[in-house]
Amino acid sequence: MPIKVVEGSMNVLDAAITRVRNVFKNDCKIYLSFSSGKDSLCMASIVYDLIRAGEIDGTKLTVTFIDEEGLYPSMVEAAHRWRRNFLSAGAKFLWFCLPFKQVSVIDHLSSSESWITWEPGKEDVWMRKPPDFAIMYSPYLHYPGEMNYQTFCGKAFADGIQLVGLRTAESLTRLKCIANAKMERIVRGGKFYPIYDWRDSDVWLYIKQRDLEFPEIYMRLYEAGVRKNALRLCAFFGDCSTQGLRWVAETDADLWDRIQKREPNAYLVLLYWDSEMFRRSTKKRRDLEAGTEKKDYKALCKDILFLHPEKYTIAKDTKAHLAMWRGMFIKTYGIAMDKHYKTMYEGLLYGDPKMRVLRILWTEIYNDHNMMIKEAQRGKQH
Repeated sequence: MPIKVVEGSMNVLDAAITRVRNVFKNDCKIYLSFSSGKDSLCMASIVYDLIRAGEIDGTKLTVTFIDEEGLYPSMVEAAHRWRRNFLSAGAKFLWFCLPFKQVSVIDHLSSSESWITWEPGKEDVWMRKPPDFAIMYSPYLHYPGEMNYQTFCGKAFADGIQLVGLRTAESLTRLKCIANAKMERIVRGGKFYPIYDWRDSDVWLYIKQRDLEFPEIYMRLYEAGVRKNALRLCAFFGDCSTQGLRWVAETDADLWDRIQKREPNAYLVLLYWDSEMFRRSTKKRRDLEAGTEKKDYKALCKDILFLHPEKYTIAKDTKAHLAMWRGMFIKTYGIAMDKHYKTMYEGLLYGDPKMRVLRILWTEIYNDHNMMIKEAQRGKQH
């Protein structure tokens, strides 16, 4: 579905402030999702400043922090800092340490794509201790790993509106999510995205101009070679944090020891970061693979999906969606390119628990095909 982008006359900061003011005019609870990441820092700062200025009522606000256990120390410090800020402003701050199902891209050896945060019975290998005030039980979660935190938030905060620092500039999936959201009418149980139209430069400019203290790990990852537009913080075993594990192993022996006790296969990141295992398109990987026989990714995908799926070790979360992968293979047969089959192959073999690769690949295949048609038409005209 095509997405139409409309330019506005208001700058993104003024627009975000106006949106927050309007949300607080609703006669219901407001939940602010906080993660210690750069986007949620901007959200927190905007809301906090409006409370202090007396423009919104802080008693209507509940800040929610989902502690994913595997967090950098500077992220935990930021959460403590903003907890103090919001409590002093009359808001509530709920710090959850619950056994949620989390995505993992580490455990390839056991064909697992998930792990459970704060898993009961494994207290001796938890990467850190939860704070004394943390919420360790919820009636919405009946057993460890029953749901991820996104599903939990939808259930636990259905009596209010969730403010989330999601931005369209971060991915095509997020752009589609916002495009499909009816943000002109947000009701109880819905989500609202006040900074959805901010770019990375807007986020960092806001942080600089207000001299906001942000987690030090951002600077360390940037120094380690992570591009500015790829600076994202998530739980250690997620697909956007694996390069951060390399930095931890090199600089923080104590933390790395705790990570390895929690996830014995974390060492795979150090050994195979620049290989096919983590789907990275780095120069080092290209150099390592230079001169090797080129793979027929189309044939490999056909073999995995239709001919001999039993030969391959596919994680159960990805295996549950094989019918959707087969449907895409069939419907795009004849228009998909080798690069698309390569992405398909890696998504199948190395895991796509959130179906993120699958969703994006649909769009990429048809966008590339349409581009080829337009280029061919232009060639005929000339």
